[in-house]
Amino acid sequence: MKDMKIPALVSLLVSALACGLAAQTPATLAATAAAAEPVLLSPALLTQPPTTTWPTYNGDYSGRRYSTLDQITAANVQNLTVAWIYQVGGGRGAPIQGGIDATPLMVDGVLYFSVPNHVFAVDARTGDQLWRFDWENHGGLTIVGNRGLGMYGNWLYWMTPDDTLVSLDARTGKLRWQVQIANPRGGYFSSVSPLVVKDHVIVGAGGDTLDLQAYLEARDPVTGTLQWRWNVTPGPGQPGADTWPDPKAAAHGGGKPWVPYTYDAALNTLYIGTANPNPVYAGQGRKGSDLYTASLVALDPDTGTMKWYFQGSPHDTHDWDQAEPPVLFDADINGQRRQLVAQASRNGYFFVLDRTNGKAIVSKPFVPLNWSLGVNRRGEPIPNPAKYPTDDGTMVSMTGGGATNWFPSSFDPQTGLFYVNATEGYSIAYVQTTNNDASGFAGRAVTLASHGLLDALDYKTGKLVWQHRYRTDSGEHAGILTTAGHLLFTGDTEGDLIAYDPVQGDVLWHFHQLGSVSNGPETYMLDGKQYLVVAAGGYLYAYALAPAAMPASGTGVASR
Repeated sequence: MKDMKIPALVSLLVSALACGLAAQTPATLAATAAAAEPVLLSPALLTQPPTTTWPTYNGDYSGRRYSTLDQITAANVQNLTVAWIYQVGGGRGAPIQGGIDATPLMVDGVLYFSVPNHVFAVDARTGDQLWRFDWENHGGLTIVGNRGLGMYGNWLYWMTPDDTLVSLDARTGKLRWQVQIANPRGGYFSSVSPLVVKDHVIVGAGGDTLDLQAYLEARDPVTGTLQWRWNVTPGPGQPGADTWPDPKAAAHGGGKPWVPYTYDAALNTLYIGTANPNPVYAGQGRKGSDLYTASLVALDPDTGTMKWYFQGSPHDTHDWDQAEPPVLFDADINGQRRQLVAQASRNGYFFVLDRTNGKAIVSKPFVPLNWSLGVNRRGEPIPNPAKYPTDDGTMVSMTGGGATNWFPSSFDPQTGLFYVNATEGYSIAYVQTTNNDASGFAGRAVTLASHGLLDALDYKTGKLVWQHRYRTDSGEHAGILTTAGHLLFTGDTEGDLIAYDPVQGDVLWHFHQLGSVSNGPETYMLDGKQYLVVAAGGYLYAYALAPAAMPASGTGVASR
């Protein structure tokens, strides 16, 4: 051991401790891993509202995308100015193609974010690039974007397009280790941001081009070793297997968990949205509800054991994933405080469930639709067979892309409203073959008309409280951020960044022509200044109040 370098020795010791002391808390493990140097991200920050950090894709585990910061308010938002602009690849290295779909992590004054094949660290105060990591892609698709990173202590975790989980040193950008979780040659690709829960790094692979087995994995944050795997579709004899015609159909049934997940620490429960079944448009070879595709699933993060499920699109034949990030909050239902999980689904339904058991409280459309005959006793929609795709085409009251997509929603506890960027319209759904041996997409949907919307929904009833109709629909929308400053930030369909009054929906401020806002806005406090950060294409923009508009005193953090 005399020739072993100190970092390698520390890593070896930490690995041994992780194996021998599996019951340790993340804080203990992180402290051990960084015995000789400070820890950048304390695990405790993952369970707190984001203020001086933004340590996960959604800011915290809940997925609410709500900030308690209130230095920027409805009264002074007109004084927001550009603090800095960063262009992807604008630092050292060759220019890079591709936009930013990731929501950057902000820890200890540094923003960490990714595009397909690259990871960046940027000074959160100035926008100066600190380091860049370049990945040599071996066959992974890059057109699906990348949602970003996870973090544990001083270590970053990133899924490459070719299905490799990579761990980097957050201070230097140097590679720690890499492990492949799927084979891109088999049709898999990866775009999810890893979620770190206790001593687990939770990741999943995606893919629609071939009929694949979908799964979610937990990896050791120190070594990358597999801890458990949960298959989305059940094997022979397992619960739910009878919702498929045979084991072969189930084993190739899809349901990729490709959008970021959420977590309840008190219940020790992961909430996962799964994608559409395969073949995508041809359902004749997979008759049944096709569990657990197009579902919201609750898992134990320590074992991968499923606690409950709710299927938002039984026997989906329109590519309507239920993979939008689940949003967790506690609120009153009929005078009783309840632990809730809400989701505006791509199929046009707004769901509110009891997150302790998965029982539906609200199942209500948030756009006009005709593919459903209503809901069953579980609150799950009942498909209308007359709206299944046909070789001649079937008119569906929904766009081909669905009522929403991967861009994250927000819940504001001040207003009690759930906000989602949505699309209404019409499409024609085609199937390519009526044989049972279809594979891949096996069809398509052609959108005839569409219009972009920003909807504010009452979580108790699902009813529309207010709606902002965008002037156009580009087919893509931005994520949403709400704040204690009585503001809602998002992008419109014409490339503008807009601040709304979250109670009435009035436009309070806008910044013209960024290009398509391509991620969810975030906010953080540094040196007494609240920043708003948003991506548009290959640019990252940071805003702050003009010096003359800065409050004379106060922390800028509202009480909860």
